[in-house]
Amino acid sequence: MAELLTASQMRAIEDAAIRAGDTTGADLMDRAGKGVVAAVLARWPELAQAPHKAVVLCGPGNNGGDGFVVARQLAQRGWDIELRLFGTPARLPPDARANFDAWRDIGAVQPLEPGYEPSTRGAALVVDALFGTGLTRPIRGLELTLLDLAEMRGQGAAISPEERPDWTPLIVAVDLPSGICSDSGRVLHDDAFSGLPERLEAAAAKADLTVTFHAMKLGHVLADGPDHCGDVVICPIGLEARRNRRPRNERADLVAAPRGLAKQSGHKYDHGHALVVAGGFGRTGAARLAARAALRIGAGLVTLAAPGSAQMEIAAQITALMLRRADTAEALAALLSDTRLNALCLGPGLGADRARALVPVALESTRAAVLDADALSAFADAPRELFDLIHEDAVLTPHGGEFARLFPDLSDRLAETPDTGPAFSRVDATREAARRAGCTVLLKGADTVVAGPDGRASVHAAVGARAAPWLATAGTGDVLAGLITGLMARGFAPFDAARAGVWLHVDAARAFGPGLIAEDLPDTIPQVLRDLQERAGGGAGSLLHPGRGFVAQIG
Repeated sequence: MAELLTASQMRAIEDAAIRAGDTTGADLMDRAGKGVVAAVLARWPELAQAPHKAVVLCGPGNNGGDGFVVARQLAQRGWDIELRLFGTPARLPPDARANFDAWRDIGAVQPLEPGYEPSTRGAALVVDALFGTGLTRPIRGLELTLLDLAEMRGQGAAISPEERPDWTPLIVAVDLPSGICSDSGRVLHDDAFSGLPERLEAAAAKADLTVTFHAMKLGHVLADGPDHCGDVVICPIGLEARRNRRPRNERADLVAAPRGLAKQSGHKYDHGHALVVAGGFGRTGAARLAARAALRIGAGLVTLAAPGSAQMEIAAQITALMLRRADTAEALAALLSDTRLNALCLGPGLGADRARALVPVALESTRAAVLDADALSAFADAPRELFDLIHEDAVLTPHGGEFARLFPDLSDRLAETPDTGPAFSRVDATREAARRAGCTVLLKGADTVVAGPDGRASVHAAVGARAAPWLATAGTGDVLAGLITGLMARGFAPFDAARAGVWLHVDAARAFGPGLIAEDLPDTIPQVLRDLQERAGGGAGSLLHPGRGFVAQIG
């Protein structure tokens, strides 16, 4: 399980290791700087074939100290180093100052002044060691430098300027691109960019490669983070024994490939019976998508509950699914007298009036339940009424608009332009939503967040190697609701079902590829499950996390 840390959690881990005598701050800085160089040469091995020029930009804190180590390591390989310091040596922290002094024994330090543009320096590599995880405010005075770093990202190649006239440097960020909030992935903005609204993202640097230490940070996978970070590499620095010592409600992790999906022998009812409640005539497609997904993921039986007006429409389109009539709340209650029905899905195509009538009945049955779409929007004017009905075996699956209707204050905070850090994040918002609702909440998006009422949180970033842009089409959210319902019918806990569902949802989209429509997703699930079985049989796979394609853990 890949943990995701906040800046304060990372500092606490380092401080605890230092207090225990396991390491020193100087050792951590030395390992970090050496790790950056190792990651750069692993990513671009052609840079190791001959010395080149590097521009190293160092900030006024320990991130700058890492930069001094990087400069020294490259200089020892014969590289020509241009080192620029933002700030004064006298204000550097002790370990950073020691590495500044060590660098001064072999090379010069020039001030990093406003207007400096790294792209003009004829270097093969630019190292952004200005501000890492500790940034709490916008970077003032380096607007043009940050803009230059943002605009030249992705244009570099590991060759010399003489070989290509339009050459630009490769960019590596130390821990996090400067300007990104470590806890939220959001760009910290400054009024200096108020005259450039179309280029607000330039308030932070962009990197071709980001090298982080010990574990990924939330900012690598949330909001603007993935786009600014580029490829991400985790470099161990000797803190491995300090993992997973935080309370459950303070932990967050990256959603990984689910386990335990293979069905064991037994009767169909041993694998659960899911009930998907459909809307009226002409509105049944969404429920049918959800029901088929629940069946494909392994629920033993799946039944659609529909009003009489829609029964013929549904019957003409299904085979393996079952159909029951449920026009009213009383009729649904009668269906739920069958105790073998152990997981419910309400919302896709349900309609607001039908949702207001049936959701209370479904929740009062205390069955595991997924509430999506209309089951959420129907309570936009009375979210407290919904929360009072909800039990801990429910999962809410809102997209941004539905989330805003149920949790308007949290949505407003996410919409604010952050000018201080740690900025309010999607993890913060989803955790608070889960606490208020008393159940698991899955906030959909490119950076989907799953949070439980106990404070657990997981992030699935569908970017880089996990990007699935084809999911932006009608009906795919209904399929996700069905996958989670089917997993809960099989006995998965709500939080685990939501985590597994979002991973499978994205993997099915990636397996199918361009041209995907929602109907394709359930029928791609068998291929995804086969691939998971093959991977499990071949031993542990590599750690997957979002970058722009290159995935590694060095050391």
